[in-house]
Amino acid sequence: MTTNHGALRHIKVLDLSRVLAGPWAAQTLGDLGAEIIKIERPETGDDTRAWGPPFVEDKAGHRTRESAYYMCANRNKQSVAVDFTQAEGQELVRRLAAQCDVLVENFKTGGLVQYGLDYASLAKINPRLVYCSVTGFGQSGPYAHRAGYDFLIQGMGGLMSVSGKPDGEPGGGPVKVGVALTDILTGLYASTAILAALQAREHTGRGQHIDLALLDVQVACLANQAMNYLYSDKVPERMGNAHPNTVPYQDFPTADGYMILAIGNDGQFARFAHAAGKSQWAGDERFSTNSARLANRVELVAMIRELTATRTTRDWVALLEQHAVPCGPINTVRDVFDDPQVRARGMRLEMQHREAGAVPIVASPIRLSDTPVDYRLSPPELGQHTEEVLARHLDLSSQQIADLKEKGVLA
Repeated sequence: MTTNHGALRHIKVLDLSRVLAGPWAAQTLGDLGAEIIKIERPETGDDTRAWGPPFVEDKAGHRTRESAYYMCANRNKQSVAVDFTQAEGQELVRRLAAQCDVLVENFKTGGLVQYGLDYASLAKINPRLVYCSVTGFGQSGPYAHRAGYDFLIQGMGGLMSVSGKPDGEPGGGPVKVGVALTDILTGLYASTAILAALQAREHTGRGQHIDLALLDVQVACLANQAMNYLYSDKVPERMGNAHPNTVPYQDFPTADGYMILAIGNDGQFARFAHAAGKSQWAGDERFSTNSARLANRVELVAMIRELTATRTTRDWVALLEQHAVPCGPINTVRDVFDDPQVRARGMRLEMQHREAGAVPIVASPIRLSDTPVDYRLSPPELGQHTEEVLARHLDLSSQQIADLKEKGVLA
């Protein structure tokens, strides 16, 4: 590996997770400098390796075992392919856990007990271990043993009830967010909790068990919608792209498409009205305050929609930006990576893949002045680091590794 100057370069993480939430948490720690040892099943590896097309192609144009989906959450990791359903495989993982600071797993509640890889078992051999369990519903409660997936949790956790157009409108009905947002948020909460537990360990000398549930995270991330309900007892409804608490804050048609108008206070609305040639709106008691605009939402939105349709998106954005009115286009993903701000921030990078050469990745958004994110390892091939990791950390000889391969314990 390259020289590591990351903030977490002293931390070693054993990643037993797969799919997205757990791997996202581990990747975040890896980006910050932690050494990540990713444990995978010898035959198939992480489930998302097969979630394609698209797949990474090698230099000859042949499909590799790395899907684009897998590539989004597994950089800065070393892949060790070990079958811990076998006793010898379990022992290898236990020995690695004994040396690690953190373990991340997303098996069903109680799923690792049979292998002796649960928190209670590993805490006996490594009391300083921070053990993070990511599940759909948590370690307790009536749903604890259910499997949980992002789409399911978006529905059960209320997100879909406030996403989409109202029933009766064209295209009406609940919709999920276009990325697995609950998984991503759970991964971020997990990495935050892990950092907190590591900091607590500095004072107590002990690790602890972190119980992260996708459903809990989704409920917490209802944010203002949850509080609107708790304070009013009124169930929030789907509003399309409109905002329940501020107006105008939604998409509007233009002469060549759509634009976003995101006005968050009365001053911004007054500037919008002036720039749009409708200065009288700012002094109209129906629209001068946000509360008034909420009460007269239908009338105001109809007036704005008629107005915005007279100019192109580019023209509106150019005009409103001069007046410090928050606005912008609705970009495709292609547009996003062509955007000058995104390009200037370096959000598209390339890393070297052993089979494919240079492959694209999306950069971390974390910017640290003294210990910046370091892109040391591209998402690994299945078992790419098995021999290296076991020899370096467990002092296994080439013959011992060969014997374990012969038994099917290692890939």
